[in-house]
Amino acid sequence: MHYLLIYEFAPDYLARRPQHRDAHLTLAWQSAERAELLLGGAVGDPLEGAILLFRADSSATPTAFAHADPYVSKGLVTRWRVAPWHTVAGDQASTPIRAG
Repeated sequence: MHYLLIYEFAPDYLARRPQHRDAHLTLAWQSAERAELLLGGAVGDPLEGAILLFRADSSATPTAFAHADPYVSKGLVTRWRVAPWHTVAGDQASTPIRAG
């Protein structure tokens, strides 16, 4: 199953990001090495939030990531949520469905 971890950033996110970025990226790459985190990155121009795409058996995996993320614990992320993403098309779809 795919899950989206959706972050909303604090207004001062860019100013505060440098002091927590290495720890955040370490966490992200560790999750990617376990084949949990497939993609992640900031959204918007100017930046307004981030979306991280997980492949996991349950929402517990992206939820645990958020709880461990210094961006969340240090207040750079003001709100976050996990949403199941029912992927049906593409090579990586969790439940592929074809026409007909």
